[in-house]
Amino acid sequence: MPRILIAGCGYVGEATADLFHSAGWNVEGWVHSKESAARLSVKPYSIRVLDVSQRGEVAKRAGVFDAVIHCASSRGGDAEAYRQIYLNGAHHLLETFPKARILFTSSTSVYAQRDGSWVTEESETKPLRDTARILSEVEKLVLGKGGIVARLAGIYGPRRSALLSKFLIGTATIDPNSDRFVNQAHRDDIASALFLLLNREAQESAQIYNVVDDEPILQSECYGWLAQRLHRSLPPIRKSEQPRKRGDTNKRVSNAKLHQFGWTPDYPTFRDAMEKSILPSFADVVP
Repeated sequence: MPRILIAGCGYVGEATADLFHSAGWNVEGWVHSKESAARLSVKPYSIRVLDVSQRGEVAKRAGVFDAVIHCASSRGGDAEAYRQIYLNGAHHLLETFPKARILFTSSTSVYAQRDGSWVTEESETKPLRDTARILSEVEKLVLGKGGIVARLAGIYGPRRSALLSKFLIGTATIDPNSDRFVNQAHRDDIASALFLLLNREAQESAQIYNVVDDEPILQSECYGWLAQRLHRSLPPIRKSEQPRKRGDTNKRVSNAKLHQFGWTPDYPTFRDAMEKSILPSFADVVP
């Protein structure tokens, strides 16, 4: 029975751990808080409270793992939090588990393109934000050790959608002078991609994969679809004053490489994800 460590058993990590366990893997999940550990105590696999940014804590858990997924959350922190959790955490995992295959969940925010062009894993990455620059640094570290990098698009899924939440609470706006393509990936499709990447027998080392759905969509089109689907008014048309979590980028991220390895998302488009998964999970606020 192969063993896997999920270092960061949060929104994506929990779904990933569930998938590996159901496939027969021996799973250990790490969380940062006792509250998270208590919530996950019903899981049929081991959950431990541990801070990956602390070398001593990681070293105490030295053991034999066939694979390690570094998907800890920054918990909305700044560049220093990114450095501690992602970069230092990667160093500690690589040092403690040198024989394991390492997979790091990075972000498509490392692409800084602003012209709406298509980007692939071969495209230039010159991130503008300090947080994205640190992610790029972690990528180089993991790739240098023969690991795998999965660049995740904006994560959405059950009870989680930034666009839908803004639309429902009335903070969404449509800025015709600053419309942009939105690249997203459903939580369960991310889990299936990570599972595929670590189960390939002839996996090449030091590879990057974009994990994103099949159809980048303009933000204005997302709001237009939600307005029609929910029988509500369009958001006001004006200049947006809210800072963008992923910066002022505008690109369409390609998932062709992952498709070539046999990955097929269950939620290939924004509309599919909304209809089949996300809107039903918001049934208490969406009639």
